[in-house]
Amino acid sequence: MDFLDKLNPQQRNAITAGNGPVLVLAGPGSGKTRVLTQRVAYLIANEGVRPYRILAVTFTNKAAREMQSRVEKLLGSDATQGMMLGTFHSICARLLRRESEFLPLESNFVIFDADDQERIVKTIIKEFNLSDKLYRASSVHAAISNAKNELIGADDFPITNYKDEVVKRVYVEYQKRLIASNAVDFDDLLVYTARLLEDNPAVREKYARRFEHVLVDEFQDTNLAQYTLLKHLASAHHNIFVVGDPDQSVFRWRGADWRNVQRFEQDNPDAQVVLLEQNYRSRQTILDAAMSVIDRAPHRRKKNLFSDRGAGEKIYFYEAPDDYAEASFVVDSIAQLVASGEFEPGDCAVMYRTNAQSRLLEEAFLQARLPYRLVGAQRFYGRREVKDIIAFLRLVHNPADEISLDRVINVPPRGIGDKTLTTLHLVARQNNISAGLVLLDLARGSDSPFWTSFTGRASIPLADFGASLANWKTAAPALTVSELFDRIVNDLNYKAYIDDESEEGADRWENVQELRRLALEYSTQTLDEFLENIALVADQDTIKDNVNAPTLLTLHAAKGLEFGAVFIVGLDDGILPHSRSFDEPEAMEEERRLFYVGITRTKDRLYLVRAIQRGGRGYAEETYPSRYLEDIPDELLIGKSRTGRGLKSRARESVWAASSRTSHPAPVIESKFRAGTRVKHPVWGDGIVLDSKVQDDDEIVDVVFESVGIKRLAVSLANLSVI
Repeated sequence: MDFLDKLNPQQRNAITAGNGPVLVLAGPGSGKTRVLTQRVAYLIANEGVRPYRILAVTFTNKAAREMQSRVEKLLGSDATQGMMLGTFHSICARLLRRESEFLPLESNFVIFDADDQERIVKTIIKEFNLSDKLYRASSVHAAISNAKNELIGADDFPITNYKDEVVKRVYVEYQKRLIASNAVDFDDLLVYTARLLEDNPAVREKYARRFEHVLVDEFQDTNLAQYTLLKHLASAHHNIFVVGDPDQSVFRWRGADWRNVQRFEQDNPDAQVVLLEQNYRSRQTILDAAMSVIDRAPHRRKKNLFSDRGAGEKIYFYEAPDDYAEASFVVDSIAQLVASGEFEPGDCAVMYRTNAQSRLLEEAFLQARLPYRLVGAQRFYGRREVKDIIAFLRLVHNPADEISLDRVINVPPRGIGDKTLTTLHLVARQNNISAGLVLLDLARGSDSPFWTSFTGRASIPLADFGASLANWKTAAPALTVSELFDRIVNDLNYKAYIDDESEEGADRWENVQELRRLALEYSTQTLDEFLENIALVADQDTIKDNVNAPTLLTLHAAKGLEFGAVFIVGLDDGILPHSRSFDEPEAMEEERRLFYVGITRTKDRLYLVRAIQRGGRGYAEETYPSRYLEDIPDELLIGKSRTGRGLKSRARESVWAASSRTSHPAPVIESKFRAGTRVKHPVWGDGIVLDSKVQDDDEIVDVVFESVGIKRLAVSLANLSVI
């Protein structure tokens, strides 16, 4: 085939590998999408595999669309007809709807988004009379999610302390409410599918026989549930082709386990292993810096990344006096790069460890009157008016959806208050049916057996809304998604409700119209498909490619992207690596991988930026350079610190100096604080010392404050007092 002639030897070896398990360890920018795409094309065109026999799994809808487009470009528009291609979650949703008879759900189940999931947990915590300060909904939900990723059900949740006992109680109730709403969360899609294949040999055999070849992208980001279901799906033919790079595994917080790469080799000792080391994205200097950082990580297969694009310019290091100056430097530098004609605004990106770091950067861009685009801000699908309309559509599709019902039962206001809503749920539970079915029955008026359960003041608006819902549900099968959309919006007079003729109101209505434009694209598809695709859309799927403005995003969100000029800011210990990771070696190694991912997003120009002080223009806290900066050789860097010294000299003198700058012996510093000591800070209030050590002629303490979390402080500057 002609396309094989354009590949490098490593890529060709991967694409033409024979049957059996294949592990492709793909360095950043090494053309892994090309390898996956052309592997599919090779199987169809050269090996005679029918598309129906191929399962290709990606992590984003955007990646799935790109793969499908590339295969069709190589082989023709009908080439992928019948192939199952999509994200883990979308593929699992399809399988579960087909096999719903094995589930505690109906096939029209809805998928609750992150907000819905957390709202359920918050409600349960309140109903259980638990402290929402001790048991934050986000934290409890994260524990439940982690358990699901490890295939641990509610009844099997391990208890080692009282908090675990509370989480288990919430977990049990959470699952009951999901099932009662005929709903799943994102984790359930994976768990239900893994268990379906595990517990039903006939179902497992059906799909394992069908999928003669299983191909997986971003394998290093799979969790145990995903790994398990992949094993089942490839159990008949054992033709599983996985592409990934453990060095780019940065989603541990959501269950990703880079060790799945090791598990794959252990479970498949006969697997062919191919390394992709030629980088088509970055200059060699950038790759050398990236390798100098990642080579310090233990337990990894070393790769020698190389590029034919030349050495390029040295990496620019800048040490700003404070965080305001850090933001100004970034904006000024981007303006100069654009003014010089070297880069377009959209070629530039600013990356940071946490979302909170975007605030000063945004202010600096606004002050300079320069446009920017922010990734990870409130997503389009997270906006109030968009969620409202989606909730109405979900309720029509599935009246048992309590989350959607609670959201819109009084939108626009129709006189249904919290007390009435509570009564509605109570009546539903007493009769062992969903609140939505009670509402639909109330549309019959006084003929409904539930009518007398409500006061006259409450029953009339409930019946009116029930009648509207019944009418929409009756009409839905004969309407397209956009026609149903219009029917609901018009019946509600939603425009008058949402558009108060202010600029903000106009924006809200424009968001509704944008959602309608999306609905128009589903003229030949079902409401079920529309709702599923919305629920599974990822942040990266919403990034617009045609916006010519610098991109602000977290290092996590940068995964899979590339830019001509990259600024990585906040390179201070405590930010990157994050202070929460200090006491956990595995977490620290993920922080290292995160820095590596940021570096390797760069094509031509890389800026590493930090601030000597942070905390605002009132009280400022002195910071220390990120320890990972020490790994980058001097000869790859250019630029000076504010003090006029280079990066290495300052880092060694200010943080981990091996010796004093003078010949005099250093004074002996004694620790004033011990772990467990309660202290008070003039700005952050009360805290508890977690750790204390003497370093660079000062005592360095890690303190957890009730107001801001963990901070690392120099005692000589922090003005701490013992309580």
